Amino acid sequence: MDERIREITEEVQRERVGATALVDEVGKVIVGQRDLVEKVVLGMLCHGHLLLEGVPGLAKTLLVRTLAACFDASFRRIQFTPDLLPADLTGTLVFDPRDGSFAPHKGPIFANVVLADEINRAPAKVQSALLEAMQERQVTIGDETFPLPRPFLVLATQNPLEQEGTYPLPEAQVDRFLMKLLVDYPTRDEEKEILRRMSGAEPPPVSRVIGPDDVERMREVVLRVHVDERIEDYVLDLVRATRDPAGSGVDAVGLIHYGASPRASLALVQAARAHAFLRGRGFVTPEDVKAIGYDVLRHRIIPSFEAEAEEITADEIVRRVFDAVEVP
Repeated sequence: MDERIREITEEVQRERVGATALVDEVGKVIVGQRDLVEKVVLGMLCHGHLLLEGVPGLAKTLLVRTLAACFDASFRRIQFTPDLLPADLTGTLVFDPRDGSFAPHKGPIFANVVLADEINRAPAKVQSALLEAMQERQVTIGDETFPLPRPFLVLATQNPLEQEGTYPLPEAQVDRFLMKLLVDYPTRDEEKEILRRMSGAEPPPVSRVIGPDDVERMREVVLRVHVDERIEDYVLDLVRATRDPAGSGVDAVGLIHYGASPRASLALVQAARAHAFLRGRGFVTPEDVKAIGYDVLRHRIIPSFEAEAEEITADEIVRRVFDAVEVP
């Protein structure tokens, strides 16, 4: 290990204390989902937006609310419904009868952490109102453009598309989420602990452990985590294999309608850096890429009709890609 990587590792081990404290504090409320909590914190360190999918009742909303309670920053919750309008998110111009002018009124999206609850319960025109905010981190109201606060993180929850009253998210918006996290049922022991911990009148109290300045400082360290050229080639091979499975030896010919975009390559490197940071390392390993690979790629691969007919999911295609691509 050369001197530069050793210095980065020492800095990582100093700065990761705040991130691990945040994970531990959220764990006081959320039972048995440490990997999920770590990945939500990982998204915060990457300034990346996250999509949490699961059936109702799995504490997706509670997780985001608890994270916001432990994070000393502004938080807004937006309940997505079929009658929601784009202006309800971003804001609008309000008429002032005193001087006959219009003044911008900022919507709830102007916060550090925005919970887009049940995002796929609203139609596409409302979902698309988030596009500029998520990508450019700014919002245009009338003729004026306003920057969003830093950090700015959209945590969206959605129900599986098989549920009634859901609308599929546009591909352009789905691609702007750094990761799509699947929330599953707890084990029996975990559910027993949930009964004991949450059956009281109030959930366990949590403390604010970090603030926006801490996140920005940790983010700067994450960006300095070393990525070897062999890791970069590995990431490129993985992403390109989703576009040309035949040329990469992946058993998925005819199963992929659209492969992952270049944004997936960037997301894999960013998330792998943050994963290494949380593990106290100043360099990325193939295991870091594998640990976050499914979450980064599953929503960026569009299975073909043939795959759907054979009930082959995007996760299964990602598994085949990782099995076929040689690890450095």
